[in-house]
Amino acid sequence: MYIVIMGAGRVGLTLANYLVGSGNDVSLIDSDSGLCGNAAAELDALVICGSGTDVKTLEEANISDADVFVAATGHDEANLLSCILVKEYQVPKIIARVSNPDHEEAFKKVGINHVISPELTAAGYLEKLINRPKIADLIVVGKGNAELLDISIKNSRIVGKRVSDLSPTDDYIIAAIHQNGEMYIPRDDWVLEENEKISVLVKTKSVKKVTSIFI
Repeated sequence: MYIVIMGAGRVGLTLANYLVGSGNDVSLIDSDSGLCGNAAAELDALVICGSGTDVKTLEEANISDADVFVAATGHDEANLLSCILVKEYQVPKIIARVSNPDHEEAFKKVGINHVISPELTAAGYLEKLINRPKIADLIVVGKGNAELLDISIKNSRIVGKRVSDLSPTDDYIIAAIHQNGEMYIPRDDWVLEENEKISVLVKTKSVKKVTSIFI
């Protein structure tokens, strides 16, 4: 895919690195010459020093060819304006970073429905780790109604049981098993072992109940 990112700060540059690393074509726009210099030295991508709220700059980045546009600066007003401009070029997906959650509604009113707040996401992740101290790691899935949990099996009552004895249910499914640094998609006859690390996709409302099954 071809992705245009506005904002070469921490969020934009990190995102660009990931996207380039996974084989995508990326153009990065920023008005700060210092950030542009850093990005140009680090990325195998086109870096344009200019304003993403300027039509000429967007066209220099061939915005009409983009599959995705991401407004990733820390300035909500600039992100909103750039998204409004980019909508005129029929870009299939437009994603905006929002620093102030109170501004999210403004983006949605102009048709920008992919709105992300890294600060809120990080805070929510930390809150869940604090409230789920026995969970090794977690990922919030979808719109927050499901979580992918990494759990080490501690409950002796399920040790020796087959995956099919426990999963799937209406609340969760054992999605993966980790052994010796490798990840496996479990067969129905896979026998669970003590301290074995598993990944469980679980409905958020059932996390406490499901966690108690394995720990």
